[in-house]
Amino acid sequence: MTTPAQIMLRAATGLNLSKQVVDRAIRARVVSSGALDTDDYLGRMTPEELTALVELVVVPESWFYRDQQAFHATADYLKQQTLVEPNRLFHVLSLPCAGGEEPYTMAMVLLDAGIPADRFMVDAFDISPVCVARAKTGVYGRNAFRSQDLAFRQRHFSELGKDAWRISDAVRKQVRFHQGNVLEMTMARRAGFYDVIFCRNLLIYFDKPTTSAAIRNLDTMLKRDGLLFVGYAEVPSLCANGFAPLPYAQAFGLIKDAEAAARKKARVVPAPAVPAPAVRIARPAMPVAAAPATATTLKRPTAAVVKAPAARAAPGRDLLAGARRLADLGQLKEAERDCRDHLAQHPESAEAYFILGLINELTNKHVQAQDYWKRCIYLQPDHYEALCHLALLADTSGDAATASALKARAARIYKRQQAS
Repeated sequence: MTTPAQIMLRAATGLNLSKQVVDRAIRARVVSSGALDTDDYLGRMTPEELTALVELVVVPESWFYRDQQAFHATADYLKQQTLVEPNRLFHVLSLPCAGGEEPYTMAMVLLDAGIPADRFMVDAFDISPVCVARAKTGVYGRNAFRSQDLAFRQRHFSELGKDAWRISDAVRKQVRFHQGNVLEMTMARRAGFYDVIFCRNLLIYFDKPTTSAAIRNLDTMLKRDGLLFVGYAEVPSLCANGFAPLPYAQAFGLIKDAEAAARKKARVVPAPAVPAPAVRIARPAMPVAAAPATATTLKRPTAAVVKAPAARAAPGRDLLAGARRLADLGQLKEAERDCRDHLAQHPESAEAYFILGLINELTNKHVQAQDYWKRCIYLQPDHYEALCHLALLADTSGDAATASALKARAARIYKRQQAS
């Protein structure tokens, strides 16, 4: 049974907190505030005391370059966008920002990628005023530096002694900190404002209605062809609400509108001498009712695009790599052919079945897609992407229990892979 204190904190934070967590926080505040007991404490609740209580239930733990693939995907994307719109200021959002490690990492990565300081700005929000105040100081201890490669610390920090470092002014001026949360931000002022949003490992603490409300706000704030990065366990919820996943390994990024990205890609600009790495955009993991069955690829636009006819696989060619490339180009029949040719040589290829599942999902053959993904996880039980796709299918068909079990299984696999 939900207690009044849980309801109060959920209204204040959006977090779906357990009774044990709430009771522990209240006991600590009863002692600190000098209240007689829990009832006395709750009866004398003030906005200031509620803020102090919230501080005990939020999770401000973070570190620099945490899950850094998302940062590099953002840098690739914004470098491409600067070619298309060379005079625009790009906006990035980080929420919750905890102690500032994530938004400062974003600024460091973009500066190191050669994006001029006057071309981007990072906004960082957190519900905790203590976290915001700490982030503004820019001073961090050893625990904030957990990356194996600490070269960035030499470039962007000065050592204060006693295991403390201060971030450079050049990085600090790229980040603006604010107190607030995704449920209370002023949508009218920020509608379509952000090119990239980081909202990682927040939605997992929300119940389903609150998650939906948060996703609507993120959708509103994100530009039509912007990118959203979330935690690995949150991807299925976003896909079920109209976002399409980025197949950028371990980045857990999504795009709001793949068609808009394709139109932006088609703008004619001079081709660079050396093409940048492509950030490929796949179709949604779960089909959206109004979305056409197409695939798109985000890469630097060229002055002209000549589509070569699909060729039969040459002997010795990597058939699976070819199948993925053909699927990205929308040549689904040719991609399916390569998968089947590969299976003729390697009948226990889990990846081939996974790609066949994607191809059938793109053509709205959901039963066939489900069958291929089940074969995939039979052959490779720890195939994270296949499990997420199956979870989304279960969600759409109304099988909440199966969807929940598949999501939990996918989350366990990801944690195990990260720890290995």
